[in-house]
Amino acid sequence: MEGFRGAPRFLAYPRAFTVQSGTDAVLSCQITGDPQPSIIWEKDKTPIEPSGRFHMEAKGDLYSLLVSHTTPQDSGLYICKAKNSVGETYAAATLKVEAGKPQEEERCSGSEAPSFLVAPSSTRVCRGEDVMFACRVSGQPCPVLEWEKDGHKLSDLFESSHFAVGQEPEDWHFLKLFGARPPDGGVYVCRARSGSREALAAAVLLQRRRHTAERRAGPETWVPNGVVPAGVPGAKAFAVSVGKHAKFRCYVTGKPKPEIVWQKDGEPLAPGRRHLVYEDREGYFILKVLYCKPQDQGLYVCTASNTAGQTLSAVQLHVKEHRLQFQVQLADVEVAEQEDAVLECQVPLETIPTAWYLEDRELQPSHKYVMEERGVVRRLTIRDARTDDDGIYLCQMKDKGRSIAELSVRGMIVKRLPRKLDVMEGENAVFCVETREAVEGTCWSRDGLQLRESPHTVLKSFGRTHLLVLVHVTRQDVGIISFTVGESQTSSQLRVKCVKRDPPSTPVAAEMSVAESNAALLAWCPAPDAHLRPPSRYLLERREVAGGEWVQCLATDLPGRMRVLGDSVPREADYCFRVCATNEHGRSSPVEFPGSVHLAPAAHLERGLQDVRVQDGEDARFSLELSAMVNGTWFLDGTRLGEEEEACGRCSVRHHGMEHSLLIRGARVADSGAQVTFVSGEVRDSATLHVQGEQESCPGVLLREEQQGLSLTGDPTLSLAEAPVRIVSSNEEAPHTYMVGQRVELWCQLSRPAVPVHWYKDGEEVEVGESLVLEQEGPRHRLVLPCARPQDTGEFVCDAGGDSRFDSSQWGDVSSGTHFVCNPLTRVELWCQLSRPAAPVHWYKDGEEVEVGESLVLEQEGPRHRLVLPCAQLQDEGEFVCDVGGDSAFYTITVAGGSWSSQPRRSTLPQCLRHSNSRRCWQGCPCCWSVRCPPQMPLSTG
Repeated sequence: MEGFRGAPRFLAYPRAFTVQSGTDAVLSCQITGDPQPSIIWEKDKTPIEPSGRFHMEAKGDLYSLLVSHTTPQDSGLYICKAKNSVGETYAAATLKVEAGKPQEEERCSGSEAPSFLVAPSSTRVCRGEDVMFACRVSGQPCPVLEWEKDGHKLSDLFESSHFAVGQEPEDWHFLKLFGARPPDGGVYVCRARSGSREALAAAVLLQRRRHTAERRAGPETWVPNGVVPAGVPGAKAFAVSVGKHAKFRCYVTGKPKPEIVWQKDGEPLAPGRRHLVYEDREGYFILKVLYCKPQDQGLYVCTASNTAGQTLSAVQLHVKEHRLQFQVQLADVEVAEQEDAVLECQVPLETIPTAWYLEDRELQPSHKYVMEERGVVRRLTIRDARTDDDGIYLCQMKDKGRSIAELSVRGMIVKRLPRKLDVMEGENAVFCVETREAVEGTCWSRDGLQLRESPHTVLKSFGRTHLLVLVHVTRQDVGIISFTVGESQTSSQLRVKCVKRDPPSTPVAAEMSVAESNAALLAWCPAPDAHLRPPSRYLLERREVAGGEWVQCLATDLPGRMRVLGDSVPREADYCFRVCATNEHGRSSPVEFPGSVHLAPAAHLERGLQDVRVQDGEDARFSLELSAMVNGTWFLDGTRLGEEEEACGRCSVRHHGMEHSLLIRGARVADSGAQVTFVSGEVRDSATLHVQGEQESCPGVLLREEQQGLSLTGDPTLSLAEAPVRIVSSNEEAPHTYMVGQRVELWCQLSRPAVPVHWYKDGEEVEVGESLVLEQEGPRHRLVLPCARPQDTGEFVCDAGGDSRFDSSQWGDVSSGTHFVCNPLTRVELWCQLSRPAAPVHWYKDGEEVEVGESLVLEQEGPRHRLVLPCAQLQDEGEFVCDVGGDSAFYTITVAGGSWSSQPRRSTLPQCLRHSNSRRCWQGCPCCWSVRCPPQMPLSTG
């Protein structure tokens, strides 16, 4: 358990952002792990070496990559890899560097605006098929391509294993989707940027419909038995009057983007004249039942599913009828195009006035609409019915009940345009028409002017389906959009609304826990309206309680919990924190976390204490220097000294920056031999006070004698003897268990530099070579094994003449991790713990599923699964895999006496979803970096 918890884990992820060329960019993240992980940064899968423009920094668990004086060539995918002996993890972020002003670029020789030589083609596929969009671009400098779907980044919608973006020779670029799913349908836009100039090309992806019989079978893939049971526990009740709209909303989170299926009484609902199914701009999935009839009453269920799981929620709809009802209701009518349509009903009393509506528009008597009242009969005749007359008609008694009917006009157009379409500025406007049969000679127009294919206008026909897509609409695109084939026509009013550019709201529920020593656990939640004004990241700021300015200390794009350690602050003090949300339109007001926390950075001894020798009555001063500004405590013969003067003003303590000092005024002979100790965190250092009387000779002075009887003759010769060297600190108390191939570092720090040090292994002095290096920095001496081997196991001694430190370094007996080493005939346990207990688990050895027997036992306790070798043999060596379908854990077992493997063997299993398997790549394929989370969905009505 301890080893498993020590694997590297991201507390804050690097975020994607955009900078101007020539400025600096910093990618930061917060990572925890035990042992402390090693960090590697990569750009486009190539390791980054520190250079003049690339600088890597680590402060505690905060890691950053600084790119100085960025250029457009620095744009790309940056990956932070964290690895220790227990495990490894990855995180990626995109950096985009925008070039300078166009005027500057135009002066550059060889500059050419980007253009599409071949644009991506729209296509239609069946579920499960792969999709390929390809295009060819030109431009100087070489254009950078980005793909998006319906205005969203692909990485925000799909897991990384579901799509691939790449480049082929001769400036060909491609986007590939693996195993198309219903949510994949939509508009894909390719942006080609060269400097500050860009070009756009768009393509549409449609999915072929299943046959009617197959559709009626229900979404058996997502809902057990294909039909939702009649009574769903916790189903809400919702009532609506006849003729009113019922609107159901569900807000779904999850990656990949969940697939939504609506059902009524166990039958799937298809979009139609009275059933609108769509996703609104706030991220809600909507089912709208227009002009409800009594037969619309029933149980409505929304099912959301993705590769990580599924969830559902339900609402029971009740349709209330008015107490004064029509004696005869309107009946649905179907006529051929250019025929007259007649709608007729009967009111309960002749004197009741009525009005006629085409959906939300009241009709007036005219040559087109003939209205008759004869006794209790009410009749509406629609002359020369056309496609745009197709719709929902209502006859309403004044302030009383309604009667509803649908008019279907048979013609060449079987699916017409909506009467109006509202689109936010910058979004895509999609218009779809279906004809009775595949036809030629279709025409799309806006305000009577024919539309032509362009980068911003996509025109496509798939058999009977005809599409018009206006990419990234502006207010100039508003107007009447019409589709015409022969004498049939359908129209829609396009309205473009301006985007509200508001900063996000203030985060809520800010809490701080200080239960852990020298750390603060900060937690907060996004604002309730975060889905309306989504923040791009959260900024954490700190300041000292004693006063000062607020200073930004961390940034993250995920709300939730963040652990702030003492190593992240510049000096020891009491700190308070606050957090705010930001996006491209500004930042919210900050919310302050209640309370404060005392934090101190970790410090080590830079300059230790020295013994002090003074004459009787002189002042004695002890001092040391630490690596960080922290507080400390002085002790004199075990008695703690306070911050102020003590013992009648004899002792004075000072702290300036990183230097600490103790002054003892007027030291007496009686004080000689007193022990002075300084303690700060894990730093502890001591020295001795020596006080000499007036008649005593200085113990540091030696007299050379020539003995003649009882007298001394000759001139005395003086020589000063240095205090003996001491080892003031080392890492001998640290655990020294390592994996083969790891870097091992043993060190000790002396009381003064320039002292010879000897290192010994198992009693023999070590020999320097490629496999063992000795280093020195001032008083610190290190023994380094760059790549540890099994034969390096043993006892190491650092000897400084009068002082020695022992370090025992070992390999093997690792309690958790990738590589296990054991002795023959010992018991070996491999285990993994799942997020829920009822999931099926399969164990594999060297690619083949294991067989249970006397030599191999499988056990389970709740969510924990174990593979046990009661008596390990040489033939048990190999790679073991614990597989749960969507994730895998890998182990390598080596039996002592068998062959030693310094590197794990490559798995014989397929690597990832991208390679036709759902198991996680054990070596960390980029396809498997995506975060998988099951959908979570509340359902509401409105």
